[in-house]
Amino acid sequence: MDIGKSIGLDYGLPIRNAFGEALVEVGRENANLIVLDGDVGNSTRTNYFRDEFPDRFFNVGIAESNLIGVASGLAAAGKEVLAASFACFLLCNAYDQIRMSIAFPQENVKLVGSHSGISIGEDGPSQMGIEDIALASSLPNVTVVAPADEPSMRAATRAILEHEGPVYLRSGRPKVPIVYENGADFELGKANQLRDGGDVTIIAYGLMVAAALEAAAELADDGVEARVLDMHTVKPLDEEAVEQAARETGAVVTAEEHLLNGGMGSEVARVVAERHPVPMGFVGIRNTYAQSGEPQELLEMYGLMPTDIKDAVNRALSHK
Repeated sequence: MDIGKSIGLDYGLPIRNAFGEALVEVGRENANLIVLDGDVGNSTRTNYFRDEFPDRFFNVGIAESNLIGVASGLAAAGKEVLAASFACFLLCNAYDQIRMSIAFPQENVKLVGSHSGISIGEDGPSQMGIEDIALASSLPNVTVVAPADEPSMRAATRAILEHEGPVYLRSGRPKVPIVYENGADFELGKANQLRDGGDVTIIAYGLMVAAALEAAAELADDGVEARVLDMHTVKPLDEEAVEQAARETGAVVTAEEHLLNGGMGSEVARVVAERHPVPMGFVGIRNTYAQSGEPQELLEMYGLMPTDIKDAVNRALSHK
């Protein structure tokens, strides 16, 4: 992928690798942490934890409903539990079990969905998690987190494991641009402002944060100053940051590697409508499943590039 390269962003480790390394670090500090996986640990990178703490790692197999049942039982017995699989397998296959065994009883389980979005590329639509944010966000009292890069994933992993209560953490397959070169200040529920601007605000999470920064740089060349917010915690949404952005910039565009239906943009639109209505634009996957292909080709095909964000900004500005 070439997102962010035009503005000098370097590419770090895939965020799934950063997650695996951070998980091991926390495991060294917390002997009560148990990790479960659905037979894809070499992909989710929970295998890093398995290799160092084999007595605290359990491979439940390709049985996501059972994975959630075991996680819930261990949590009810007082263990701190993290359960991982592909985003689509975890949220789509085991939604009812997550709902009844984790969300409803508020068990202290951390769910990690890897291989999210369409940037997994050649694996194809059966393994692309594009509904996961909507499904996880629909569960009452479940925190939903989607970091942008390697440093923020490290910080997010530690933050969710220190948080009491159920969490869904979104992870990904490819290397992504580093937007936090000096490390990430990470607080659950608080958006990070990465660029200031007074004409429009671009709100993004995950890979689309780098795309938003590139779009903002291109807009600046046209005389448009865009504020960029990394909404790494999709739920609870930082409503104060959204309201402030709407009031101060007068237009808001959201960008996400996820279906528009039920995504972060829907929640941002609710806040804007309730608190300070302004023109809006939405960049995301529009009511379709993606094909199999190179990540860059797919992001271009389904309108998830910086140019698509720039176009959405210009449309929103035309209504100010």
